[in-house]
Amino acid sequence: MDGPLWTERHAPTIDELPQPEVRDQLRGALDDPMNLLVHGPAGAGKTAAVRAFAREAHADVEADLVVINVADFFDLTKKELAADPRFERFITSKRRRESSKADLINHVLKEAASYTPVSGSYKTILLDNAERMREDFQQALRRVMEQYYEATQFAIATRQSSTLIPPIRSRCFPVTVRAPTHDEIETVLRRIVEAEDADYDDEGLEFVAGYAGGDLRKAILGAQTTYEEAGEITMNAAYEALGEVRTDEAVEGMLSAAEAGDVTDARSTLDDLLVDEGHSGVEVLEALLRVGRSRYSGDRLARLHRVAGEIDLDLAEGTNDRLHLSHFLAELAAGE
Repeated sequence: MDGPLWTERHAPTIDELPQPEVRDQLRGALDDPMNLLVHGPAGAGKTAAVRAFAREAHADVEADLVVINVADFFDLTKKELAADPRFERFITSKRRRESSKADLINHVLKEAASYTPVSGSYKTILLDNAERMREDFQQALRRVMEQYYEATQFAIATRQSSTLIPPIRSRCFPVTVRAPTHDEIETVLRRIVEAEDADYDDEGLEFVAGYAGGDLRKAILGAQTTYEEAGEITMNAAYEALGEVRTDEAVEGMLSAAEAGDVTDARSTLDDLLVDEGHSGVEVLEALLRVGRSRYSGDRLARLHRVAGEIDLDLAEGTNDRLHLSHFLAELAAGE
């Protein structure tokens, strides 16, 4: 997308959060800081809610909000962890050499919790995608929560609160963020598109809200995609722009399945695209190339184009689209 994402540029305040019960719970935590367990489905707005809370709670939110995305935190190597601008100040070269990755992760957590707040009496540490936390890290987190409770508030955002150990859950006030309703999504979209001074109509917003299926982030990005491609958000514009996005998402999964050698799953997705969605073989091949260009490079991309060229000739003959595209997927599964 061109420019900043609308999810960032139009990040909500507490008053702009679509769910009244979440607004009330977060406002109650401003004056009496407590650890928060913010749980709900993907795309419901958990992270946005915590960030809205932090902006109101801290005069210097850049200094007093630490965000650790658990999903990528554990995937970093020791070198990447030490070089990450969020954490490098906590890790000396000696500690990096002498510590295991697990020790470094626990050290970063402890150091992040121990420093003095800059602009008030407490700071907030957001642990996002916390369902990915290993139990040993959870045990370390429990000890840190006990030690630094006076000046550090933890906000734990997760899709599955049951993956957290009971001692952590018992130290947090639960905030349930349900999937937003269709009307709530439309209200958020209207606020954003009007702030952008974007041309839209009610049918366009209704279509985008339905396309998102309860995922607020998906809805906002869908509206931005439509506006950037068509210059307006109408039903026809959204249908054209988001139909391609939906197809590309399906093709991405189909390619992943083929690469993993799971040709059955790949062909099942192909059947959905050709039969249920009604795409032609040429349209699916174009989507395969479009996704492939963003996914591959070098020899792999050249091979994709070579095989696609052969399949394109077969499709031009007007024979069985499924047969030829299945051959394409089998070629990908076979590799070099």
